[in-house]
Amino acid sequence: MKADFSILGIESTCDETSASLLRGGREIVTNVIYSQIEEHKKYHGVVPELASRAHAAKIASVIAQAVQDYPIDYVAFASGPGLPGGLMVGRVAAETLANFKKVPILGVNHLEGHIFACDLEGTQVKGRLHFPLVALVVSGGHTELWYVRNYGDYKVLGRTRDDAAGEAFDKVAKLLGLAYPGGPQVSKQALSGRRDAIHFPRPLLPGTWEFSFSGIKTAVSYYLRDHQKFSIPDVCASFEQAMVDTLVTKTLQAAKKCKVKHIAVGGGVAANTLLREQMQAAAIQQGIETHFVDRKLSSDNAAMIALVAYQKLAYAERTGAKLATHININPNMKVHNWRLKE
Repeated sequence: MKADFSILGIESTCDETSASLLRGGREIVTNVIYSQIEEHKKYHGVVPELASRAHAAKIASVIAQAVQDYPIDYVAFASGPGLPGGLMVGRVAAETLANFKKVPILGVNHLEGHIFACDLEGTQVKGRLHFPLVALVVSGGHTELWYVRNYGDYKVLGRTRDDAAGEAFDKVAKLLGLAYPGGPQVSKQALSGRRDAIHFPRPLLPGTWEFSFSGIKTAVSYYLRDHQKFSIPDVCASFEQAMVDTLVTKTLQAAKKCKVKHIAVGGGVAANTLLREQMQAAAIQQGIETHFVDRKLSSDNAAMIALVAYQKLAYAERTGAKLATHININPNMKVHNWRLKE
């Protein structure tokens, strides 16, 4: 295996169709993303069947834009977790391209991608992560805390029991009649609201590292039901503060328990300004350094998938370890440790 090998990554787990070419594990040559927001906007959420159709319609052109005339040595795709239809489209596209180019294919865990994305900045892999660390993956479909010993060596501390953080933002936005996607709209309204205007619950679930956000959403629903007159900015600001307080408190508690000095925050909700500011401030007080994903790479994208694949392949080359390719899709895929105990 040559050190500067190129990987074509494919991402299709939810509502972004993306392909990216990563060269030498350092340079993002291309990163093409087709967003399906317009397809799902009127439903205020992702409709799986529509998502699958959009992936099928767009993935060939997205891959063509990403590959161009560049040589590729491997094809990697997100094999789970995610929506079954989207995962299948990604797998078929990856297998077709790998067969046409006569190169190997590798499946990648989508959630690893969100953690690894904290190593990406612009078009470069900066290698900013320091291990061990606690990682918060916070997106529209997932909210999880991981203890990360190294690339490929993880322990899941806790997951959401119900709604993911991004899902809660979207549902509250819908209750308020705001446009989809809800997160940016709630944050925009919150700028002119009072964060202490309404007390919404902070579900910290003592004794666990798990999350539960359905209660906050329900509390907002009851508040709107019981108040004929209310301030949308105040509701948004108070709700956003409750969400951020919960995420920051749980993450810092986990970091303290695991005795780490580094935190990584990835996923679409990691772009939230209040979360970034308050996580950073709380971490500094505990002597912890926080690494946030680049906002431009916080949503689902194929560059993060290609980077996971590069790390796996480079590790296998360095150690001689045999890695499972995981090309079978799994909508409910759990974390898989691929680094051998050293």
